[in-house]
Amino acid sequence: MLIPLINLCLCQELSQSHAFDTLYTINLMERRLLVQCSMDTAPLSPSPLSFLEAAATTYGDHVSIIYNHNVRFSWSQTYQRCVNLASTLVNLGISRNDIVAALAPNIPALYELHFGVPMAGGVLCALNTQLDATTLTLILEQIEPCKIMFVDYQLIDSALKACEILSQRKCKAPLIVLIPHYDQEASFLVKDVPPGTLNYNELIAIGQKDFETLKPSNERNPISVNYTSGSTGILPKGAVYSHRGAYLNSLAAIARFEMKRMPVFLWTVDMFRCNGWCFTWGMAAIGGTNICMRNVSAKAIFDAIHLYKVTHFCGAPTLLDMIAYASHSDQMPLSHRVNVTVAGVLPPFHVLNKVSQLGFDVNIGYGMTETLGPVIVRPWNPNLDGEHTKLNYGVLEFMQDVDVKDPETFESTPRDGKTIGEIMFKGNALMLGYLKNSQATGKALKGGWYRTGDLGVREPNGSITMKDRAKDIIYCKGKLVSSLEVEAVLLNHPKVLKAAVVGIDDECLEESPYAIVKLKDGYSATVEDIIKFCEDHLATHMVPRSVEFGDLPVNSTGKVQKFRIREKIKSNEWYNSMN
Repeated sequence: MLIPLINLCLCQELSQSHAFDTLYTINLMERRLLVQCSMDTAPLSPSPLSFLEAAATTYGDHVSIIYNHNVRFSWSQTYQRCVNLASTLVNLGISRNDIVAALAPNIPALYELHFGVPMAGGVLCALNTQLDATTLTLILEQIEPCKIMFVDYQLIDSALKACEILSQRKCKAPLIVLIPHYDQEASFLVKDVPPGTLNYNELIAIGQKDFETLKPSNERNPISVNYTSGSTGILPKGAVYSHRGAYLNSLAAIARFEMKRMPVFLWTVDMFRCNGWCFTWGMAAIGGTNICMRNVSAKAIFDAIHLYKVTHFCGAPTLLDMIAYASHSDQMPLSHRVNVTVAGVLPPFHVLNKVSQLGFDVNIGYGMTETLGPVIVRPWNPNLDGEHTKLNYGVLEFMQDVDVKDPETFESTPRDGKTIGEIMFKGNALMLGYLKNSQATGKALKGGWYRTGDLGVREPNGSITMKDRAKDIIYCKGKLVSSLEVEAVLLNHPKVLKAAVVGIDDECLEESPYAIVKLKDGYSATVEDIIKFCEDHLATHMVPRSVEFGDLPVNSTGKVQKFRIREKIKSNEWYNSMN
């Protein structure tokens, strides 16, 4: 379209003869531009592995990783360590599309595995460090054959127990590579490891420095497997990511989180969650510095910001609680504003406001494992967020289509702020599917759209307001009740620490909201107090019928398991106390 437009402009300004000459010249140029040069014939195979190669050249001497204050690597060193690791993996028998498991916290070794494993042609499966041995065993069975599993020294007991169960089930257990503490040999820390157990540091040391890393033969080749949280009580599903999806989402994450060249990223989000929201790869793309943390605490966060001038960190909303409720001795004054992004159920307004006043720019993200992490991010502004209980997201699309659709017809819902539909995604940054689960893949990716299972509405300005999970929405007296909105009100009660709301059939065969509340330490409240608070802030049909005080059942990632709450209520474990 560009050349006809130029031609039209020229024809309007020049005489007929001059216009003819000009058109001839431009058309000749157009033909020359269409001649394909030999250098343009290389196949386009985007992979985040290219980020590390570029970082080693562009940011070679810049610090890539800091851990425990005295462990530092430059980008050129990180690149070489990953090359060495890839060469040893190939020598150990890893070939294209072989799955390599890793069970480790946010330490340099796990960061290096995100590059070293795919550089050997393998597929990384970073596992939740909170998994019990039984669930870990089930996952290892699903990713079989898994030839190698890298295990941090603090998690070796769980790994060995899982391997023992595998052996009892006549399954082949993976070879263990032990990751020792950064300044000690594994033998000083772990006893009774199986014969043949390898040492991570030794593998790096014997690696081939001039090893030619393997590039993906196709951009849709798998690069990693990330397991969902399993919050519905079933075995977590393994979402398979492609090189293309990881590459594009890494770049998109940089834009979503407003990162500039060479940021300082504090690792408070687990690297096993969507490959650290793809920041494992994204940080290499912009030559940033990774501050690795084994244990996350308020003191550690403030210390890192003070020592290393941290610019960004992210993770679960509990990070904000941690910061807001930190002791005054831990809450160091910040010399600069720090960007923190959380994804999940929002903490109460006073927590968000407190964190903002302490010097943090808070962003709210929405996404899931299947979308490679948060794909919609919005800034939180206390002056504009009067309706803070609503999960409203302005849609800024990066290589991703976002829509609210009728789950039956797949027609888009109107932008009226009222019509409820299912939030769906379509685009480049989606999983390929679930590992060895074609049935679940077909259901989740129907029509090329990923069905989130979340209900929402489109606002007139195009933003999306999330209402609830489809399985958690409550139908009370002919009206929809969002359990999320009721929970948000409960969390703003000054005495409430945690809350969950579920719908239970009552004697009239209608659903009614029931609330399970955990109070803050040292506080007391009555059922009437909580209900009265809700009556002051909610429509009548949204007010919980009854309230139960106690702990909330959660899974290994800290998500509330509402199915267990329903089971307890229906089995009369809590129901008798409510009626």
